[in-house]
Amino acid sequence: MEFKLISTDTASAARAGTITTAHGNINTPIFMPVGTVGSVKGISQQQLKTEINPEIILGNTYHLYLRPGTDIIEQAGGLHKFNGWDRPILTDSGGYQVFSLAANRKIKEEGVLFQSHIDGSRHLFTPESVIDTQRSIGADIIMAFDECPPYPSEYAYAKTSMELTHRWLARCVQHMNASEPKYGYEQSLFPIVQGSTYEDLRKQSAEFIAGMECDGNAIGGLSVGEPEEMMYEMCGLCCDLLPADKPRYLMGVGTPWNILENIALGIDMFDCVMPTRNGRNGMLFTSEGVINIKNKKWATDFSPVDNGIDCPTSRFYSKAYLRHLFVASEILGLTIASIHNLAFYLHLVREARQHIIDGDFASWKNSMIPKLKNRL
Repeated sequence: MEFKLISTDTASAARAGTITTAHGNINTPIFMPVGTVGSVKGISQQQLKTEINPEIILGNTYHLYLRPGTDIIEQAGGLHKFNGWDRPILTDSGGYQVFSLAANRKIKEEGVLFQSHIDGSRHLFTPESVIDTQRSIGADIIMAFDECPPYPSEYAYAKTSMELTHRWLARCVQHMNASEPKYGYEQSLFPIVQGSTYEDLRKQSAEFIAGMECDGNAIGGLSVGEPEEMMYEMCGLCCDLLPADKPRYLMGVGTPWNILENIALGIDMFDCVMPTRNGRNGMLFTSEGVINIKNKKWATDFSPVDNGIDCPTSRFYSKAYLRHLFVASEILGLTIASIHNLAFYLHLVREARQHIIDGDFASWKNSMIPKLKNRL
């Protein structure tokens, strides 16, 4: 994997770059649609390419390990061939999913013992087994195994958790170096900065992660309930310490305005379930602000969902028709809303990239954020 910086904004830390992988180039800043089980929920790969056109999607090790399992994925020739996606893929190691299973997991030095949410069967994730699973999945970018502490966390717990994540990272790197990719192309490992909302811990973790000299670096454990300003503070601190010549990935973030603020701090990569999850519940992110399409006010609005973005679905269907589909519990409504929200997120980061290159990102961002937060 290679990362090339193209341009840096003069009034902020925002930057535009290009990541080169075996399955194609990724222009940054980038938003990655979440395809947890090997598919972006409710959207076909053909729709992804023609309506949204992302350069990379995300899958999840925990879910793919449980179902369909690595044996089937290996027989298919890796996830790219199994799901028909020929562009880059990133896989989350499963650390966050294990975090969310707090009642059904036990953390120890060896790894995490957890119960499957599907059938209650017991499994052990270790740093080594997670690398092996991601080798089998075949993603271009794979994540180190970490523990994501909840918010709020006591200082002592956050410190112990961070130190465990660092020890697990050392094992991930060692096992990565001792193993080989399975499908004829290289995979890149990204470690994850932790430390909850404690400045000294975040600093210590960012310095440790930078010292591992991996192909890219991620920031985890944010957008888990802390105030937005605290997220920005921790993210900015990490960006100041992580190497500028490698991509920075902020995991699980967030709203459109969160994304623009964090681009300004120096983040290159984002993922979040919000555009699809909120879309399925009738919340649309648009060029003019946030819409609850279920509200009666849209019942006779025959204007397009969003004429301001280059997405056939957003331009073709009216707000009134989409509201009708939601009121009628028609599954097509969920697909249209999901496609639109993802297309809007991709439109937003592409606009951000162009403004970074043009040299006016900071002023554009400041003018956009009040509009994005507007409730229509």
